[in-house]
Amino acid sequence: MNAPSEILFERRGAAGVVTLNRPQALNAISHEMVRKLAAQLTVWADDPAVTRVVVTAAGERAFSAGGDIRALTDLGRAGRQEEALQFWRDEYALNCAIKSYSRPFIALIDGMAMGGGVGISVHGSHRVAGDRYQFAMPEVSIGFFPDVGGTFFLPRMPGETGTYCALTGERLRGPDAHAAGVATHVAPSGQFPVLLEALAGGAPVDTVLAPFAPCPEPGPVLAHRAAIDRLFVGDRVEDILARLDEEAEGQGADAGFARDTAALIRTKCPLSLKIALAQVRRGRHWSFAECMRAEFRIVSRIIYGHDFYEGVRAALVDKDQRPQWWPAALSAVSDAEVERHFAPLEAELAVS
Repeated sequence: MNAPSEILFERRGAAGVVTLNRPQALNAISHEMVRKLAAQLTVWADDPAVTRVVVTAAGERAFSAGGDIRALTDLGRAGRQEEALQFWRDEYALNCAIKSYSRPFIALIDGMAMGGGVGISVHGSHRVAGDRYQFAMPEVSIGFFPDVGGTFFLPRMPGETGTYCALTGERLRGPDAHAAGVATHVAPSGQFPVLLEALAGGAPVDTVLAPFAPCPEPGPVLAHRAAIDRLFVGDRVEDILARLDEEAEGQGADAGFARDTAALIRTKCPLSLKIALAQVRRGRHWSFAECMRAEFRIVSRIIYGHDFYEGVRAALVDKDQRPQWWPAALSAVSDAEVERHFAPLEAELAVS
């Protein structure tokens, strides 16, 4: 018996419907899924009967918990880094295609949307968060960096919210995500089938989604928005941690938040933290294409390093949660080492 396809496509009325179909793997994005989605979007872009694309996912736990990291690190450990890099070439090109797509691109997101799952949703025109929605860019936890366009969208989140997300990998649920701009609408999960049918019916997308635009007050993270904006400024991770430590020592309402946040950041990969902060600071001045080229430059160095493989080992293979980072301290990560990751490549990512 043939295995079910990892990604499904159908025409439903006016909509091209995509279903991520790896629920047993939390719908992690494989290279096959990237290639097939890119090809199908090209087909639908040339079909006048398809006036919008809707992306959904099988299962209730995850929209997509990220890229297929285990497969990619296995390639790298086997000395097949160039094969792994082709995945990122194709994935980043897909992110660009979604960003510039000629039709409304609507993601109905119920469950986790992390890493690569964010990349195939956040760049679309409409992102609807369900009851189980969780957004995160947790790459600094595994010796990687917030890619799939994080260099572009993180610095464009309100205030220093994107810096906070990049350095902590913390999860945002629906209300926080809506306040941060990564979700455009919030809807009860039980309404998703009705929404899909309405979108397929051909009514204007904004009209269908209009009842779900209002959102309650921000959730537990954005309740600390003023503190985030005040503490997460500057170009040095060490300075951000120093401000968090000072806040934690006080008697203010944000002392506990600052203490917990500082402790969380100190569990992350030092090199990844410095790269991530540099991304957020530089990306606010770059076009989307420039951001994606920078990310391909970074991953082309990361894949030949140590921390990514060590982070995946500690989190996903041995699951001891005790990564041994190289370097082990922020103070040992030089500016030159960070800069090396942003240096031009002989074969740049071909996007415009």
